[in-house]
Amino acid sequence: MRKVILSLAIVSTIISCTKDEEINTVAPATYSFERNGETTVNFSGQTTRIQMADEFAAALNKPETETVASLNAKFSHTAGEQNFSSLELNASSKNVRSKVAASIDYFSANTTDAAIIRADFDAWIEGQVNEVYPNWNQDAAKGVAGQLQEAGGGPIRWINAKGLEYDQAIVKGLIGGLMVDQILNNYLSTSVLDEASNIADNNGNVTLNGENYTSMEHFWDEAFGYLYGKEPDATAPVLNVDQYLNKYVNRLNNDTDFDSMPQEIYDAFKLGRAAIVAKDYNTRDEQANILREKISELIGIRAVYYLQQAKNTLANDKASAFHDLSEGFGFIYSLQFTRQPNTAIPYFTKTEVDGFLSTLMQGDGFWDITNETLDEMSATIAAKFKFTVAQAGS
Repeated sequence: MRKVILSLAIVSTIISCTKDEEINTVAPATYSFERNGETTVNFSGQTTRIQMADEFAAALNKPETETVASLNAKFSHTAGEQNFSSLELNASSKNVRSKVAASIDYFSANTTDAAIIRADFDAWIEGQVNEVYPNWNQDAAKGVAGQLQEAGGGPIRWINAKGLEYDQAIVKGLIGGLMVDQILNNYLSTSVLDEASNIADNNGNVTLNGENYTSMEHFWDEAFGYLYGKEPDATAPVLNVDQYLNKYVNRLNNDTDFDSMPQEIYDAFKLGRAAIVAKDYNTRDEQANILREKISELIGIRAVYYLQQAKNTLANDKASAFHDLSEGFGFIYSLQFTRQPNTAIPYFTKTEVDGFLSTLMQGDGFWDITNETLDEMSATIAAKFKFTVAQAGS
């Protein structure tokens, strides 16, 4: 009888660990998970890449010290090279460029588009050095790169001949090309979470060699890290601690139309991770889809926001308008990395995104753009999401 009971217990355990089993997973109060009294959460690689991206972005506006070669070295860092202020970053084998347009779901079988996207970033770096740096102290004009100061003695913006700030295109483009793509289309993908023996290993609490976490736990943490990787305490995120996705999740807190989203995003990460611990893969996948919807929507919101904000100053403060349009350019670029829930497709294809950008840059670019064009583009973007132009634009 004892053998029969033991056998039934083993069968029950196996059944409870199957992917289709319904389990009532309850998330902890914070993103905190332990095994044998020690944390199982690790996203150090994501923190490293965000730190590298920060130094790279800051260097874009240092014409007195930077060259195409030095900026590329920061973007495509090789372990041991002295590209950063930190010894730890210099020693790291990680870099930013290799993870741009590198998700398994979108780009493992689409190396052509991946190469084109990385070439865009390379071209923006070259444009900053070869077009903007030489005119750093010269006034910009239609067809002429240089500096443009916002009205009332405001900030100086450095633009190319069409009004685009290359640094804004790069930073906002990285939000999509690095953070969003890696979160939504790589680490939250079942192709990654369930690859090889990951389900069996997670069911059996088989940890990675020398580590305190399973592969599946770690992959989910890596997605989490691209949003919260620079938080002083990820169990109590304060937000606005980097200039990438974290910053713009924080911006939602100040908008009554969307102020529930930051908590919804954090809660989905928590519950999905708790579901992995509970071997509740249905709940895990449900939370991944919530994150795809919410994070994608954030990109759409910010794209429309900047297009609409530019209208307010387009007639009398070109520097301010062009700054908004440059940020909008980067968020529109990032739309191709979004992902519709329960699908493997973005809200906007690369072809559609390229069409938007072509419209913004045709002729003399921002110098020629009209409010009507900005409204049309805003309406097209908003229509794919669950918000209106008025909600996102204010």
